[in-house]
Amino acid sequence: MAKTIREQKIEELKKIEEKGYNPFPHKFERTHTTEDIRNEYASLETGKTREDVSLSTAGRVMAIRDHGKSSFFVLSDFYGEIQAYIRKSEVGQEAFDFFKEHISTGDFVGVEGFPFKSRTGELSVYVKRYKMLTKSIRTMPEKWHGLKDKETIYRQRYVDLMANKESMNRFKIRFKAIQLIREFMIGKGYVEVETPMLHTTLGGASAKPFKTHMNTYDTEMYMRIAPELYLKRLIVGGFDKVFEINRNFRNEGVSYKHSPEFTMMEFYQAYADYNDLMELTEELFSYVVKSLFESYDVEYQGKTINFKPPWKRVTIQGLIKDKLGVDILEDSDETLIEKLKEHHSEPEINDRSHLIEGLWDLVEDSIEQPTFVMDHPVEISPLSKRHRDNPRLTERFEPIILGRELGNAFTELNDPIDQRERFEKQQSLRESGDEEAQMIDRDFLRALEYGLPPTAGEGVGIDRFVMLLTDAASIRDVIAFPMVRPEQVFDEYDEDQEEKEEQN
Repeated sequence: MAKTIREQKIEELKKIEEKGYNPFPHKFERTHTTEDIRNEYASLETGKTREDVSLSTAGRVMAIRDHGKSSFFVLSDFYGEIQAYIRKSEVGQEAFDFFKEHISTGDFVGVEGFPFKSRTGELSVYVKRYKMLTKSIRTMPEKWHGLKDKETIYRQRYVDLMANKESMNRFKIRFKAIQLIREFMIGKGYVEVETPMLHTTLGGASAKPFKTHMNTYDTEMYMRIAPELYLKRLIVGGFDKVFEINRNFRNEGVSYKHSPEFTMMEFYQAYADYNDLMELTEELFSYVVKSLFESYDVEYQGKTINFKPPWKRVTIQGLIKDKLGVDILEDSDETLIEKLKEHHSEPEINDRSHLIEGLWDLVEDSIEQPTFVMDHPVEISPLSKRHRDNPRLTERFEPIILGRELGNAFTELNDPIDQRERFEKQQSLRESGDEEAQMIDRDFLRALEYGLPPTAGEGVGIDRFVMLLTDAASIRDVIAFPMVRPEQVFDEYDEDQEEKEEQN
């Protein structure tokens, strides 16, 4: 059915051109958005007109109601919708007939006229002239039910955005939140920087990479899993406060809170420690929430999250001991393994770091309200500075909300000897089969030997934060174009190939 309609609309394009009209003109002079019209003329009384006003607006036609010698139609732009009214006696027979024959839902139309309030009290534009701006040759989703199929939503986000107001609002919040984050960081004296996406050595996180090959240098490259080591190189070079908002890539599974391609902000501050960043983090998150909603409360999946500082602080050792009854510092590997077996969660690699990570996975979901989980053991923190009061721990924290890690922060390890030893431990894990263990970045070690000042750094998961801000159940709902299984897209030029695929 859709294919037949598409073919009919392609034929219609030819008829439009034969009549001397261009269905794809270059430009339209727009004086008002739909929001401008509502802001300026919402106070008009019902039935009143402003014929002294001349305005022009444009958008996609979302609905048409035909009344014989006149029609009402709805134009939609980024800012909202506005009703327009066209009548034959105003625009003339030829223009009105063209409208009725060739303008349909999905088309872009520009109108010129004046504002008025209809008898039903709806703010509208009285059309004196109009212009077809783009002829759509695909069928719009049915207006009242929108687009519901998740696979189609993720594959064809452009259709989702035009059909579902909730989706459009979700992405408006996302991009406004990123703008607020950027404004906050710059206001705190941070400099926005850029670092490489292609790395020759994996570092900055424990994750499986995407691999590629650089022909010019005939060398294997990796899409970055984190920008951390390059950002710290900038601090070595003399930068004081830096941040970057950009993509990371991890060749791992897809879930409601994991995406192979995701957005993070990482930032580093010289002469600071993790206590400074805890204060900055709760201030940042609460600033964004308050700016967006004029409240510190966010409703998410039936629960109220309160972002107002100060946030609760707990140690990972204390939390695991309280929830599971084992001590990740004092108890033996065998004791930890037994506890994991009780919960059917024994890891494939039974070294101390994987045992601790496995126990943490069992208790993470118990945290609901914004909480800093802090002071992680050295074994699971290869880039973090040892705790000043206990060298078996590190000065590290993770902001956790509703069982989700929204960030990871350290007082940075700046001792090159200690860093080399931890890299070597990671390398031995990698050689024993741990694909997520970090490599030895010898250039980064060289940079550390020139001297990294006392520094604190953090990575913040933008997508997971936006999930909370928009009440989104899946991370793919807040990524405009999430990763999906590839599909074969056919049109009428591929009919022979489509028939072959169907036969197979």
